[in-house]
Amino acid sequence: MRLDKYLKVSRLIKRRTVANEACDAGRVMVNGKTARASVQVKEGDIIEIAFGTKSVKVEVLDVQETTKKNDAAQLYRYI
Repeated sequence: MRLDKYLKVSRLIKRRTVANEACDAGRVMVNGKTARASVQVKEGDIIEIAFGTKSVKVEVLDVQETTKKNDAAQLYRYI
């Protein structure tokens, strides 16, 4: 699954366009490398997102095309 879509489905970022812009600005890293929105995400990947002064680091546990709001937190684990 594309990185921008995963960020939206997992609700780490609310909108896909915002996720796309974050990737273009270089604020998203996958496995320690700056990632573009088209990078394929798979289970076990480490995603790090810089939100201003704070940073969020998560491990991908599952990849699904769609998910309910209550189940979205089960797609990743905070590190």
